[in-house]
Amino acid sequence: MTLKIAIAQINATVGDLAGNSARILDFALRARAQGADLLLTPELVLCGYPPEDLLLREDFYLACERALDALAVAVQGIAVLVGHPLTRNGCCFNAATLISEGARVATYCKQRLPNYEVFDEERYFESGDSSCVVTIKGVRCGINICADVWEAGAADRARESGAELLLVLNASPYHVGKQLRRTEVLRERVAATGLPVIYANLVGGQDELVFDGGSFALDSRGEIRCQLPKFEEALVLVDFVNGEPQSGVMVAQKAVEAEVYQALVLGVRDYLGKNGFPGAIIGLSGGIDSALTLCVAVDALGADKVRAVMMPSPYTAQISLADSRQMIRLLGVRYNEIAIEPAMQTFAVLLEKEFAGLPEDTTEENLQARIRGMILMALSNKSGSLVLTTGNKSEMAVGYCTLYGDMAGGFAVIKDIAKTLVYRIARWRNTVSYAIPERIITRPPSAELKPGQTDQDNLPPYEVLDAIIEAYMEMDLSPREIIARGYAEADVRRVVRLLRISEYKRRQSPIGIRVTQRGFGKDWRYPITNHYRDPY
Repeated sequence: MTLKIAIAQINATVGDLAGNSARILDFALRARAQGADLLLTPELVLCGYPPEDLLLREDFYLACERALDALAVAVQGIAVLVGHPLTRNGCCFNAATLISEGARVATYCKQRLPNYEVFDEERYFESGDSSCVVTIKGVRCGINICADVWEAGAADRARESGAELLLVLNASPYHVGKQLRRTEVLRERVAATGLPVIYANLVGGQDELVFDGGSFALDSRGEIRCQLPKFEEALVLVDFVNGEPQSGVMVAQKAVEAEVYQALVLGVRDYLGKNGFPGAIIGLSGGIDSALTLCVAVDALGADKVRAVMMPSPYTAQISLADSRQMIRLLGVRYNEIAIEPAMQTFAVLLEKEFAGLPEDTTEENLQARIRGMILMALSNKSGSLVLTTGNKSEMAVGYCTLYGDMAGGFAVIKDIAKTLVYRIARWRNTVSYAIPERIITRPPSAELKPGQTDQDNLPPYEVLDAIIEAYMEMDLSPREIIARGYAEADVRRVVRLLRISEYKRRQSPIGIRVTQRGFGKDWRYPITNHYRDPY
């Protein structure tokens, strides 16, 4: 006896119950046409993940109930396991329901509620307390949801209840190295229970999160028998025969640079697309950050939906203009040059009395950035297109950015990309097609806000800076531990101090795509008013 299971790697949109239902139905019809007995969908696919405080609204649950009932009626000839929110006896659950021939056959409630990193499910849900095993075409299938399999317990209870196969619905967001960790964890569950696993993961961008898909099947020895692609929707059938999933589609893993770039492209495409923005506007500088951001935007949206604006000042090098013009020719986007010197002169006159007798400092530099920000936002207001900011994680960490200047915009594409990784991804992108002039990659980075300026005038080398940021922010190492790794105490003190005093800026920055285990978003919640000082 063969049980044919279709894995549905679906791009759901939070709150779009009609659209998500239609997507699930389309997957079900296609799976049925291929002979599938069961369609396995991702976690909370009916409403999208994470719905956040929509889950505090009673009307939201009622709407989800109506949508699930309508979907059950529409689905015929195939069983579908659907992730959805559920209220029962005054309690709210993260649930999965098996629907078949117009009816709800069984419902499982998630037992492990993650409350770390970007997750806060304990805010919304109660934990389920019982296993759920359903028999489909003679196969006893246990149901788990995402975090259930990250610890012992839920999968063991499914086995004790007679399961011979584990079906896992997931909304597991991407970060570098996440796929390897998923397979390691699932192999632990397989080793403990002896149960093979079918793992369906959500795909798509949702605000700062990107869900990468990468669904898979493991046999009872923990071997991968099927591996779906990442960062795209997919429907793949897995045959379960004689207690084991059979070999099927196997998509090879890509290099980190390629994987992160795909995450950025998907994040931009879905953020703008799902929110109805007609296009994107990017301020070009001739530097590496805006160059990479422009590439991502073009690959996500198409050149016809992207506009680049170069805003030279008297300090802008001619090579910055030349390199930007060359990149525009390579990518074919709409391009304008708007010189900001007249505005700089106007502000100088307006503030002449207030600044009389005071030396020039970062105030004049920040005025340049804010003039550019005003221009970009004016173009955004007129066109409806969204300004994509170009600041990287290294800059956001130490406050090397200007409020209402280069931070002005609606979506921060490379906010979680360290400067050293920016360079690596740029070089990789040029292997796909030449898009970023070589000089942009090789010349020393500079904000070009005063003569002869380079980033390293005020910051440690980026290799050092990024390593200290990663150790302190992503790994929670103490300054003592970082110094013990061989970094100069002066550099560590400086970077940690800049991290601390820049918090007020980060709180006012646009959200950006998360690609590391800890980004400056939901999983970074340090107080702005903070008198704690790390011991050395």
